[in-house]
Amino acid sequence: MTSEDAYSQVVAYLTDVFEIPAADIRPDARLMEDLDLDSIDAVDLMVKLQETTGQKVTPEQFETIRTVQDLVTLVQALHTGK
Repeated sequence: MTSEDAYSQVVAYLTDVFEIPAADIRPDARLMEDLDLDSIDAVDLMVKLQETTGQKVTPEQFETIRTVQDLVTLVQALHTGK
């Protein structure tokens, strides 16, 4: 999966599920501060990542996610099984 594919997947999910305007989603946007996601949203996001990739997301992996780009990098890693 390319970075562009992962980014498109992340944008689609954030706009569809959390109703965040696509214009607000940038690689450097912080999930909590800029996009107003909360801890419950984070859990929903982790579950969705596991469903779409078939890979388990560890708490350690998810703790490092702060920005949209961090999320894109995780999606790519999960798709490659790393």
